[in-house]
Amino acid sequence: MTLPSTETLLHRLGWDDGFDAAFADHRAAGLVPARVAIQHRGAYDLIAEQGELRASAATRLFKADELPAVGDWVGVDPETGLVEAVLPRRTSISRKEVWQAVREQVLAANVDVAFLVQALPLDFNVRRLERYLAMAWESGAQPVVLLTKSDLVDDVGPFLADVDAVTLGSCPAHAVSARTGEALDQLPPYLEPNRTAVLLGSSGVGKSTIVNALVGEELLATQEVREDDQRGRHTTTHRELILLPAGGVILDTPGIRELQLWDADLEQTFGDVEEIARRCRFSDCNHDREPGCAIRQALADGTLPEERWESYVKLQREVEALEARRNHLLRQERVREYKIRERQNRKKPRKR
Repeated sequence: MTLPSTETLLHRLGWDDGFDAAFADHRAAGLVPARVAIQHRGAYDLIAEQGELRASAATRLFKADELPAVGDWVGVDPETGLVEAVLPRRTSISRKEVWQAVREQVLAANVDVAFLVQALPLDFNVRRLERYLAMAWESGAQPVVLLTKSDLVDDVGPFLADVDAVTLGSCPAHAVSARTGEALDQLPPYLEPNRTAVLLGSSGVGKSTIVNALVGEELLATQEVREDDQRGRHTTTHRELILLPAGGVILDTPGIRELQLWDADLEQTFGDVEEIARRCRFSDCNHDREPGCAIRQALADGTLPEERWESYVKLQREVEALEARRNHLLRQERVREYKIRERQNRKKPRKR
């Protein structure tokens, strides 16, 4: 990676007065600020004023389950090469870990813009887009929909109309082509110096190709699209923070095969559904058999599409089920901690 002068490097990475104030105590303790660019197993590639460096996390961060993620600002001990502190995150894009584990996986930290990427025509899926929107709105970042490979369709209008139907005009959408360069000039305004964006989407939708186009060189490996489904082959294997020549930082991510929500802003994502529900006669309406149900009326007259309602209900149930499991595990942990304290108290000698 070619780095700019150290005088402006931290600010190019997103450092500002707020982070500087939050770092005051760590600086007094002899730590230096750096940002996590790549996360490896047991190690991190960081960018600091001195340039790139490799570091490991201090043991206490492991014990406290406070390990940094890509995009985090951290405090590094220059003598030991250990990450000793992680600054509070302004935004955090997270998903539930795959399989059965009820654990949060932070995909990107301190991100200003979340590019939600789908490739035209075969990867386009509005139901999946709703899921990504729910995650992005919850994170605190500004979602922006990118429809890539626009050169593979004759008319992008219907696809953009479908996007607008689910975003309700709440976030921008662009149809772009890295191969022809179409509409790529619409992306730099999101990537001004001191701002960070992340690319999120399935494998092969062209995320790395977009990064290469913005950087102006073949920085990330890409592969040709397959003839059967017009999708690229999976090439990105880790999340990586990349400085752009014109300013700003972009975070490339591996393709997401399954996006299980950790938390979601359904009120923002499904503002139209929430508004209809507020017109129900009863505030605790289950939208089943209650009289005066505005949801059932909207489904009957077609003002609320059945597919959108079903998507809302599915995501709502998913979030509620996860919250119940998280609360159950929290109660178990509190019981475990209580038992440990009681055992320790019993071992203490009684005062005579």
